[in-house]
This record gives sequence, C-alpha cells and structure tokens, in this order.
Amino acid sequence: MTVTVRDLRADARADLEGFARVRHAALPFLLVTPESLVHDLTRLHPDAHYRPLVAEADGEVIGTAQVHLTHESAEPGQGNINVYVHPGHTRRGAGTLLVRAAEEHLAAHGATRLFAWVVDRPGNRAFAERHGYGASRSAHFFRLDLANGALPPLQDPPPGVELRPGSDFAADPRPLFELDAETTADEPSDVETEFTDYEAWLEETWRHPLFSPALTTVALVDGRPAAFTAARTDGATRYATVMTGTARAHRGRGLAKLAKNDSLHRARAAGYSEAFTGNDTGNGPMIAINKWFGYEICGTEVRYVRALG
Repeated sequence: MTVTVRDLRADARADLEGFARVRHAALPFLLVTPESLVHDLTRLHPDAHYRPLVAEADGEVIGTAQVHLTHESAEPGQGNINVYVHPGHTRRGAGTLLVRAAEEHLAAHGATRLFAWVVDRPGNRAFAERHGYGASRSAHFFRLDLANGALPPLQDPPPGVELRPGSDFAADPRPLFELDAETTADEPSDVETEFTDYEAWLEETWRHPLFSPALTTVALVDGRPAAFTAARTDGATRYATVMTGTARAHRGRGLAKLAKNDSLHRARAAGYSEAFTGNDTGNGPMIAINKWFGYEICGTEVRYVRALG
C-alpha cells in the first residue's frame, strides 16, 4: 500500500475525524476533537506557520503531524514537530514521510532547532534517534478516575481569598492573561516563552473550543487573581487541567491546590468521569499535588531535539 503525506483539510470531516482518531489511539491522554483541530488550523498566530499534516493509505488517515514555530519565544528559529502514527499502521514509512515534510516546512521558515515529543517506548525513541534527534527532558501524563475516585474534601478559602469560576471574567479576561503569562514563564521548558500578545492569547487560549471558563477556577487574593487552574473538556466525559499556577508573590500558600480541588469537584458534579493532566518530570511540587489528589501516571513522553544546519 502506498503511503502519501498531505495537508490536513479543515473543510473535510473525514480528515478531521481521522486526525483525531489517530491522535487518540497513539496518545489517549490528550483531548482533541475535529472542532479543536479546525480552531488551531484557522486561528493560530500567522507567525507560527502552523501546518498540520496527515499520512494517508488507501483513503485512510494513518498518521499525523502538528508542525509549527514557537512564535511566543524571543529566540527565533524554534520549531516543533509532533508526529503520531496509529499503532495498527506502524512500520509502513508514514512516520518518516511526515518527519521529512515537517522538517522541510520548518526549515523553509527559518527554523534552526527542532523539538519533538516522543512517547516513551523503545521503538519510538529509536525512531527519533535514527532521524538525528537527541533526548532531552521528559513529562508524565496523569489520569484520575473522577467517577469512582475519592477527591479531597472541599475547604473554605482562608481570609482574604475568594474562589471564582473563570467565566466570571468573560467581560475582561485580561487579568487571567497576565496571570497565565507570569506562571507560564516559570514552567520547565527547553524554550523560554513569553505571552505578550493579548489578542493572540484570546484566540488561542480563551476562545479555544475545548477551553471551559465555567470549570476553570481562579483564586483571588484581596480581589486580584493570584492562582488558577485552567480546564478543558471534550464536552462529554473527559476533563483536563492544562495549566495550574500561582503568581510569584503568593506561592507557598496552597492556593493552586485550593483552586484545582474546586475545579475537580465542579467537573465531577458536571458529569465528567475522567480527569487528565501532565507535568514535567522535574516539577516535583506539582507532581506531589497531583498525587495528593489521587492522579496516577498513565504515560510518559520524552522531548527530543535536533539542530538544523
């Protein structure tokens, strides 16, 4: 069977469903829907040069690649390639074709260093190394059984602290943008990123179809956002926290744990049965918090890096 690689078509439902199906089969810990794929394809900042690719065989999507530049970085030339092939269609050349097309696209737009997340399995790691990539940091995926697990009891906030849903900021989300920018800057990463473009953040984060302002929880100290946990859902049974953080001036007070516990309880009350999150393996404090909630490691990815030129 001949395998071909081409661009994902935002107006082709079969493409979108095939892309989502492959991603779920290869990496079931991340939320992706046809609607979220369309949003990313049409709304990401032009400087990202975002180009999702599909590998196709006999009319079936068997592999995917999400390809873009890290436009939020002050250091130019940082490219990203995340390739996933359906487990039932490996060893047919789809991954190699996707990597080749992705590298050519990023090189044409000035990329000098490429980053790829690789599921931590021997075959996947060997594939990355054969293509000239070297291992860097790693990250765990965590899963929590919301339907049957026991969450810690809700606690009253301490004096001066108030918990509010993110939806309360619908008229003016800028305070959440500023908090997200500060906490993201302190996240472990190979590439330093800065959120300075409020309009881009609105498009890529606040208006993302998976983002749930109603299940996002913000901890306010004396009326100002000090900590938060940002929630996404698939609109059915799966809920994920994609960022939890505290402003530097308020760390060490348990505010992130307070916000996350509130969001988890409200997600369960809304009917979500599975909770997912992820952490860099070196982020000990957040891993400890997630284990305190009852999350268990369900997968690991390794960051691979390749220099171009």
